Order: sequence, then C-alpha cells, then structure tokens
Amino acid sequence: MKKVAFHTLGCKLNFSETSTIARLFEEQGYQKVDFKQPSDIYVINTCSVTANADKECKQIVKSALSISPEAYIIVVGCYAQLKPEEIANIEGVDLVLGASEKFKLMNYIHDLTKKSKAEVYSCEIEEANFFVDAYSFGDRTRVFLKVQDGCDYNCSFCTIPLARGNSRSDTIENVVKNANKIATQEVKEIVLTGVNLGDFKGKYEVLSTKYKDKEQQQLGSESQYSILNTQYTFLDLVKELDNVEGIERFRISSIEPNLLKDETIQFVSKSKRFVPHFHIPLQSGSNKILKAMRRRYLRELYAERVSTIKSFMPHCCIGVDVIVGFPGETEEDFLETYNFLNQLNISYLHVFTYSERDNTDAVLLKNAVPVAVRKKRNKMLRILSAKKLRSFYEEHTGKTRTVLFEADNKEGFMHGFTDNYIKVKKPYTSNLINQLKEVTLDALDADGCMMITVLARKLVGES
Repeated sequence: MKKVAFHTLGCKLNFSETSTIARLFEEQGYQKVDFKQPSDIYVINTCSVTANADKECKQIVKSALSISPEAYIIVVGCYAQLKPEEIANIEGVDLVLGASEKFKLMNYIHDLTKKSKAEVYSCEIEEANFFVDAYSFGDRTRVFLKVQDGCDYNCSFCTIPLARGNSRSDTIENVVKNANKIATQEVKEIVLTGVNLGDFKGKYEVLSTKYKDKEQQQLGSESQYSILNTQYTFLDLVKELDNVEGIERFRISSIEPNLLKDETIQFVSKSKRFVPHFHIPLQSGSNKILKAMRRRYLRELYAERVSTIKSFMPHCCIGVDVIVGFPGETEEDFLETYNFLNQLNISYLHVFTYSERDNTDAVLLKNAVPVAVRKKRNKMLRILSAKKLRSFYEEHTGKTRTVLFEADNKEGFMHGFTDNYIKVKKPYTSNLINQLKEVTLDALDADGCMMITVLARKLVGES
C-alpha cells in the first residue's frame, strides 16, 4: 500500500480542503501517515497570507525529503496559484497545482518517479469559478466545514482574490447534507469556514405545494411548484443548520463587520446550537487607514457591531483581526487603533504585521513603515490582547459553562473550550474525550488556561 502524508499552512479553509484531498487518496487505496513519517507522496497545501511563504515551503520540502529522499512532492494551495514557477524551482518539488486543479490531483499522479523539473498545472484565476465542498476530519473533536470560497472585495493589501477567485458558495441543501454526514461520525462541533463567510449566497431547491385557486383547494387538487435558483443569505444558512440533529455546536469562524447583521446576532443569541463567539476582522481602528485598505466599513460601524453583540450576549467572546504597519500608518494612526481597541469590549486579538505582496495596490503606496516600527506596534497589540483575554477569562471566574473536551494529553492535563471559547484544563481523564460537560470555571492557571470543576449532571447529546 502506497503512503501519503500532508502538511497544511494557513487558515481553517486550507485544513478542510487538505482533509478532502486526503480522502481522495484514501479512496484510491493510499494509506495516510503523519508528515514526519516515511512516505511515498508528500502533499503541501500552502498559504498566501504568510509573510515568508516561499521560505516556509522550501523548509517543508527539505524536511520531507530528509525523511524520504525519493518521495514525490506535490504543492497545492494559494501560494501555488500565485507563484507556481517559483515553487517549481524549489529543488525536490515534482508537481504544482493551481486553484482549479488541486481537487483533480489524482488525475495527475501516474508515475511517482522524481522529476528533474516540476510539472506545473496552473490556471487563470477566472477559471476557478466553481465551488468544491470540503471538510476536515479525523484528528479533532470539531470539524471545519467549507461553505464559501473566494472573495469579491479586493482590499488593497490582499492576494486572496488572486489566489482563490471570485466569491462563490455551496448550496444550503449540500451544506446541510454534509453537516448530517459529519453528525454520524460522533463529531460534536462544526466550524463554518470560508474566505468571506458573510457573503454566502446559497441556493436551495424548494419543492412546495400550492393551489391554483380556491376551487382546487376545496377539491383537494394540488399543483407542485419547484422553486429553483433562489438566492439565500448567510442567515438563512444559519437557520437551517440550527435544526441539524446530532451536532451540538456550530461556530462561525470569521465574518466581516458589514456582513454581520443584527438579525444574525439576535438569532445566535437564542440559537439551540450556534455558540456565543464571533471573530470579526477590523484591520485598523483608523478610518484613514481603513479607507486606504479599501475596507467596506468605518470604525463606527465596527463599534456598533460589538455593542449590539454584547447587548444580546454579554458573555459572548469577540475576536479581532488587526494589521499594523500598513503604508502611511503614522504613530497617531496606530495610537488611534490602539486606543480604539483598548476601549472596545472585545476578548482577544489576532495581530498581523503588514508585509508587501506582489500584484496588490498597497505595494505601490508611499510612506512605508519601517520594519522595526511594525514589529514594535505588533508587540504592543499582542500585549494588549493578552490583557483583554485575561480580563475576559476573569469576568467568567466562578461561572458555569459547557466545555467540549479534546483528546490531547499534555503533561497529564487535557484541554477543551467552553461555548464562548474559554480554554480550560483539568487532569487527564480519557472518558471525557469528545464529551460535552457542564463545568465551573475556578481560576486562571499560570499558562493562561482556566482550571475547572466538572459538574455531575448530564447534558443533551452527552454519551
């Protein structure tokens, strides 16, 4: 049996797609092994957001070949779409597949003999105009379910539209079908993923029964009408998924503030299955910088979104993406961002240092921020994030929440997350793996996790 190993860089969407590609191999009789083990094929799914994509890719290829020198090396993903020839020149790479080809990977594997020069099968990004569903599986208590791909926003700093194409979505019917399929595998939590999740425009084939007139109604004569190609919103998807039996939690991975509507927030606040956790990209707290980034909102809208969430769910966890060092960001602009974030009732930050990207408009902007200044600003926001997270955890000390426990055993402790994304730890107990339990949040440990007491009573869905 031939062996195949996978390494994924970047976002939850990449993880879902890697798992789907892995299943294609398994269907053809390949054995999936850990990336650190000898293998016949190594597949590397790359990211375009990482600052050193080329360096990372080279290191991973080198690592794979140090284990299995004759292994066949395949590189896919966003970086493979953006710079296929650059990857093809990495010593040891045999096959490079662009955005429209990565799910057809099995069509390109005929001979696993090492190549003197990598074969490249790329495409014009306009050709990546179809949706391929995907979900992660096998190594987690939660699954990342892809429901949307691509983006139409064209922010001035971002290469994702160049790497993944225009926005497109799965159908609601197929998303629900995949969720039901995942539910049969005893998975307790699904994380909805996409490039621009709030831009979901799903279609659903609805078969409805209508009467043509009152006379037919009295006679009981019915006509069937099939409603095709009706566009539905992200809220419609959320409402449908809330009825999926067997999945105890749905989590929204990331959603733009201008696409997070009041109706969605209100629905989540009363939902049976959607958890009180939103991750909302901000990128800058300066309206001047937001305009230069070509974001589709101003800071006032962002503050309003946070306020609305907290008014319905005071216990809700809110994460924030922010970029420091964008061209033209003065010290005053940065302090405006810092103070804005400091005053917001948020829970944590994901801080990114701006780095120049080929073929983006931002790379042409003047007044580049020195790298040393970018790093300093990043550090300041990471310290602020740690303070915000600690404050959020301390607010919940003594409270009761539901935890989904994971399988890890780190120095005798196991971990899990509450519905509102507080990381907890307790001494390892194998029978708690993949179980939902009510717990009391006792106190913060030195490593930033919340120590807990598991309560005795059972929850719905608990085995």
